[in-house]
Amino acid sequence: MLCPPNLRPAIAAIYSYARTADDLADEGEATPAQRLADLAAYRADLHDVARGLSPSPRWQAVFTPLATAISAHQLPIALLEDLLSAFEQDVHLARYADRFELLDYCRRSANPVGRLLLHLYDIRDAKALRQSDAICSALQLINFWQDLSVDLPRGRLYIPLDQCSAYGLSEFELITRRDSAAARDLVRAQCEWARGLMAEGAPLVHQVDGRAGWELRGVVQGGLRVLDKIAAMRFDTLQRRPKLGRRDWLPIAWNALVMRP
Repeated sequence: MLCPPNLRPAIAAIYSYARTADDLADEGEATPAQRLADLAAYRADLHDVARGLSPSPRWQAVFTPLATAISAHQLPIALLEDLLSAFEQDVHLARYADRFELLDYCRRSANPVGRLLLHLYDIRDAKALRQSDAICSALQLINFWQDLSVDLPRGRLYIPLDQCSAYGLSEFELITRRDSAAARDLVRAQCEWARGLMAEGAPLVHQVDGRAGWELRGVVQGGLRVLDKIAAMRFDTLQRRPKLGRRDWLPIAWNALVMRP
């Protein structure tokens, strides 16, 4: 409802492209080698449609609308490439040494989506792009801290290793999801980091006009609401995953309404 009607087909095409690629990297029972081969074939289809050629039959439902969006809006292909780079990294890398490495992943896994949307909204200035990156990285990090109870059993540890060491925790203690005061303090620190990034980017909502601006307000407040729910459960996301429910939409809407420059 909040997405500008003239941009809905392009946004849907971008979402379908990103969602399908992410699923190739994460879902199902394929081997790592098969996942990388599928992503390479997916990348080849991207290159083909970017040159005006037809995609392969396998992902025609994804790339036909995307080709229309690329042509109609001159979408930057490099941003679409960055997403694939991050998804390929997901296949073979499940540890990050420090926050710098993790933010580099966010730069390719999340930030391109915000930049593509700003491109559609015809917002190109450097400050807006930096604020969009801060919002998107914050959302990616919030999702990580929300999903610890899901990712850790799958062997994925997105909390930087130097942060784990700083709180006296080993990889084994986290992968086995041992609850402790140190583990909760560790999650608390990561949530505070994500909240700070969101605060850096939030002023962007006042630069995006119309429906898109209200959508962005809801996105920002939705992310902050997840952080509030993590705090309410005393940062115990190693054991369970907080979810947004019907009761959360009213405070999200109210907080979006009262945002001020």
